[in-house]
Amino acid sequence: FRQGMVNISPIGRACSRDERNEYEVFDLKHNIRKDFVEALKREFSDYGLKYSIGGQISFDVFPIGWDKTYCLRHLEGEGFNTIHFFGDKTFEGGNDFEIYEHPEVTGHAVKNPLETEAILKSLFSL
Repeated sequence: FRQGMVNISPIGRACSRDERNEYEVFDLKHNIRKDFVEALKREFSDYGLKYSIGGQISFDVFPIGWDKTYCLRHLEGEGFNTIHFFGDKTFEGGNDFEIYEHPEVTGHAVKNPLETEAILKSLFSL
């Protein structure tokens, strides 16, 4: 239901938690989503689309410029000195990469909520 984006899940969005976990292991071993994205990039190279792998079972397709950095335009002029972003898919091709690498953002690659919490406690001396 997101406007301007299509989410594609080779296993299907209605899979169970067990199926999701099993698919993630299978996908990491066989590069299903990665190969799917590469095929789409080749086939539709002139459509102005961006592809990013996120989560366990899917990848997103959206117009170039509509990645997670899109939100930054709404923060311009708000007086923020630092913008922190926490993400687990910060590698190139991951759905956090563009905002994680953005020059106006301090990016933090994390594996889980506990890592996020530890960094926040350090940043805010808690």
